[in-house]
Amino acid sequence: MLRRHFLSGALAAGAGVVLDPVNADAASPTYEEAVERTWGPIRTGRERFELVRFATLAANSHNTQPWTFSVAEDRITIRPDFARRCPAVDPDNHHLFVSLGCAAENLVHAAEAMGLRAEPDFAGDSIVVRLAGGTAKRSPLFSAITERQCTRANYDGKPVDNEALRLLERACVEPGVSAIALTDCARMKVVGDYVEQGNSAQMRDKAFMTELTDWLRFSKADAVAHMDGLFSAASGNPVLPAWLARALLRFVFTESGENKKYREQIASSAGILVLSTDANDRRNWIAAGRACQRFALQATALGLKYAFINQPVEVPELRPQFAAYLGLGVRRPDLVLRFGYGPSLPRSLRRPPEQVIA
Repeated sequence: MLRRHFLSGALAAGAGVVLDPVNADAASPTYEEAVERTWGPIRTGRERFELVRFATLAANSHNTQPWTFSVAEDRITIRPDFARRCPAVDPDNHHLFVSLGCAAENLVHAAEAMGLRAEPDFAGDSIVVRLAGGTAKRSPLFSAITERQCTRANYDGKPVDNEALRLLERACVEPGVSAIALTDCARMKVVGDYVEQGNSAQMRDKAFMTELTDWLRFSKADAVAHMDGLFSAASGNPVLPAWLARALLRFVFTESGENKKYREQIASSAGILVLSTDANDRRNWIAAGRACQRFALQATALGLKYAFINQPVEVPELRPQFAAYLGLGVRRPDLVLRFGYGPSLPRSLRRPPEQVIA
């Protein structure tokens, strides 16, 4: 969900349920085959398995997919996978728990499409999604799950009409979560200034840069081998052999180049959304994730693209200044997204359900 743009201008079974894993010939798919298996339409005859697959299609930080699932007849439990945390960019695991909230939101819509009522509840460090019988309904938000992507590209600069803005704001309604939508160019430019400050601070941080590059996937083969991480083509960048791309990285991935790209991308956007929560704790971070994912699905259903510009909330020294500018008081700004009309890009990949069901 919280994936960064990079390389600018260059380069199974749960308690009581037996799951039917993907056939063994999935061991070495092409990138195109992996995209179809990841993002393909819902498949019949393996409902709990498909609920997990659709949950994994949620936005998540650096595409680390920091979750595991356990499956029973009446519930699916989503747990954090701390082995996939990003301590440099996310030292308090805020983004990790936001990612779990995004996955839970996808699961709710997928369950409804299968004729199930899904009721998520935060328990300890986990989200327990209880399942019961209901009426099958395929909502526009469910249909958007397999189309949604974080599109890190220039948009076309066209404004979003008032009805679309109303639907986007309504999608963010979640207990404990507040949304601020900015469409005024002057205020968007100020947010852009904060993004640049945050980006500069992060790119000067050796630990951050090491962590980020560890999650970069430069070629189709690299992306398929890992089924996670930040695939260069998904950010509109060239696909290169990993050895060559890593050798060139320090020459083309520069602070000034990235700041210029962020300025252009924000200027091309129709608006910026900021989500904040009542309390700075894991329950509220999960709530922010659910609101964020609904916003992303509603944007997709409206034909809009979106991308995260989270630097102002990721740099601890910058976050309170950003909160003060927005008039949030003591509330923590959780997520920052830009949105508008833009192109589609190649897809990121996800690990298949049998790899994330514990």
